[in-house]
Amino acid sequence: MDVAGLAIRAAQPADFEAIRDLHERAFGGETVPRLVEALLDAPAAIAPVSLVATREGEKVVGHVLLSAARLDAPPRLVDVVTLSPLAVAEEVRRQGIGARLIESALAEADKLGIPLVFLEGSPRYYSTRGFENAVSLGFRRPSLRIPEAAFQVARLSAYEPWMTGSFVYSETFWAHDCVGLR
Repeated sequence: MDVAGLAIRAAQPADFEAIRDLHERAFGGETVPRLVEALLDAPAAIAPVSLVATREGEKVVGHVLLSAARLDAPPRLVDVVTLSPLAVAEEVRRQGIGARLIESALAEADKLGIPLVFLEGSPRYYSTRGFENAVSLGFRRPSLRIPEAAFQVARLSAYEPWMTGSFVYSETFWAHDCVGLR
């Protein structure tokens, strides 16, 4: 399914209030909007990728963020990203906007040479969008608060089989106590 007039593009500074409002409504409160702001401002090995879905000109109806994380693999640390958060305006949910945002985010990560994209989320939703159970592929959760089924990964073209180990969120996720949130 697709929404007429939908465009996916890099978020601009002028979008921030709409992004903040979108996450506030989607997640109920200030925690996730504050996390987004902190992730966008935090120094990182990989610059954040912030994408918005717009329609009717420039109305923001969806947002996804990729931010730097690490994989503690046996031979060395590997720079990876986490896909979090993802939000779509309630009035346009179930129309393919989230799927388009995920597809665009994964394409951008692949273009940047990022080997792995991790997330916490519904296996039913994300398994049809390129994600697999991370534990079954040899990855370790960064926290026991994350249900095993919710810990997922997408392997991109730069992935190599030796890349297994413990996923490590950036300090920003820990500082905002956003590990293990549903």
